Amino acid sequence: MTEYQAIVPAAGVGTRLKPHTHTLPKALIGVAGKPILGHILDDIARAGIHKVTVVTGFFAEKVEGYVRAEYGGLNLTFAHQAEQLGLGHAVWTALRERRDLPSLVLLGDTIVEADLAALLDQPDNAIAVAPTDDPRRFGIVELSGDRIVSMVEKPADPPSNLAIVGLYLIRDSEALYDALGGNIEAGVRTKGEFQLTDALARMLEGGTVFCPWEISGWYDCGKPETLLATNRVLLERDPPPVPAFPDSVVIAPSHIGRGVELTGSVVGPYAAVGAGAVIEGSIVRDSIIGAGARLANVHLDGSLIGENAVIQGRFDRLNLGDDSEASFT
Repeated sequence: MTEYQAIVPAAGVGTRLKPHTHTLPKALIGVAGKPILGHILDDIARAGIHKVTVVTGFFAEKVEGYVRAEYGGLNLTFAHQAEQLGLGHAVWTALRERRDLPSLVLLGDTIVEADLAALLDQPDNAIAVAPTDDPRRFGIVELSGDRIVSMVEKPADPPSNLAIVGLYLIRDSEALYDALGGNIEAGVRTKGEFQLTDALARMLEGGTVFCPWEISGWYDCGKPETLLATNRVLLERDPPPVPAFPDSVVIAPSHIGRGVELTGSVVGPYAAVGAGAVIEGSIVRDSIIGAGARLANVHLDGSLIGENAVIQGRFDRLNLGDDSEASFT
């Protein structure tokens, strides 16, 4: 039976998720009751992969601390990307640590719904793809039958609408390392960064065969609106048990963390409330509420509220970071 390694680039700053990424790396932002990175590591473990390299950068100590605490049963390696120079550079940084096994690469800010065990069982290099309405924003592949014949990162004139969605199976990790290293040494950048797509295109031109892989879903977590959309999808896919409260109602699907206190409130649907949060006299739906937050007499819809934030009064849609306070009268 073939053994695999997983590579999870999780070094990004998460500029589009500020103010939340002022205090947390993007990969640790919560969605459906768990950090984004936790959902990805769960998928890796379920596929039977035990060797995992996590690429860290921004708030590296928080990422490593979370992964070691929650996934200590995996064979973990941490590769630090001191300067974020692109996805290709991140994967090259990981492969410097370990490249003796085939590599499954999963992006640390994207949840891809796919049968990973079936992907590992097929014999080819594979890249997960899905149709997109905006192909200029993504790496794009062109197919001939069941083979990828070209790929290009964020093209001005896209050859197709099939986007690369952040899941890659590379059988020869050494060859990928060489292709990435060759591009880095030659200064080959797209949009100012060393791109993984450019290295894969280099391998393709050298004769490496790549096949497209069909996925069930592709959930970007890089912006508030897409994070909330992903929260809805994950809660619907695996609805958590709904706890009962004496004078409050929880509408499924919603996640209610440990030690949450609800008084005179309606929570849900599509609410994810972190551990120890306190909600009084409020209506909260389609929102992510951080651990330890305190809400009183508010109506929140489509909101992101950070850990230990305090909000009092007013109906609103908010994007409030950790340890913040907002009072409306």
